[in-house]
Amino acid sequence: MYQTTYHRASSVADAVKLQKAGEDAKFLSGGMTLIPAMKTRLAAPSDLVDLRHVDELKGITVSGRSIRIGAGMTHAEVAANAELARACPAIADMAAHIGDPHVRHMGTIGGSVANNDPAADYPAALVAMGATIVTDQREIAAEDFFTGLFETALNDDEIVTAVTWEAPEKCGYAKFRNPASRYAMTGVFVAKTGDGVKVAVTGAGDDGVFRSTEIEAALSKSFDASALDGMTVPSDNLMTDMHASADYRANLIVVMARRAVAKANG
Repeated sequence: MYQTTYHRASSVADAVKLQKAGEDAKFLSGGMTLIPAMKTRLAAPSDLVDLRHVDELKGITVSGRSIRIGAGMTHAEVAANAELARACPAIADMAAHIGDPHVRHMGTIGGSVANNDPAADYPAALVAMGATIVTDQREIAAEDFFTGLFETALNDDEIVTAVTWEAPEKCGYAKFRNPASRYAMTGVFVAKTGDGVKVAVTGAGDDGVFRSTEIEAALSKSFDASALDGMTVPSDNLMTDMHASADYRANLIVVMARRAVAKANG
């Protein structure tokens, strides 16, 4: 690991000030991606600005169907929140199955969103539910926020402070997990609201999270797993790697969508 200077930010404003003062400073939340990258010398920031102790980034608020999760909340805290589990059980269930206990107690929702790993779980949920990513500078619709593999609409000095959304009438998430990393080789989040159905896919796209319009159309007619009987989705623009081919992932999308709908109808 290269030499770096550690800073413990006391506020969002303090974190931004520290980041701007560094030659190549990076914000550190859970560190689930950045620290391993530094250990293998794939990343070498001059400074690390630790956000884990910033109170402004903490807390979960549920008001009716309106939900706000502070960016500094760990996956374990999201999974354990009783109010959230009642208002939007799919999110609590999703958080409970991210990685392993160490990852869940260190990784944060803000870090996951800002990193935008193509196999991360939260991006699919936030896109499907029409969530908003709140930063210290602005608010960004989830569909506009995730722009590509490990790419987002964030500026270098911009910090994700919270995510907000209105809980849908029904929603569910299912993923086919890599047995070692527990990342989604394919994950599908379905959400039904009065405005229709949205379906977002993670872990399968060449360019990261995306919406499946074919599955949305089928579920808009009947929000039931049987609506996907015999359905196929194109493998164009899907990922092929050492774990699965694009064709295999295309099949997984339909299978995981069926399971997600079954969960949503629970």
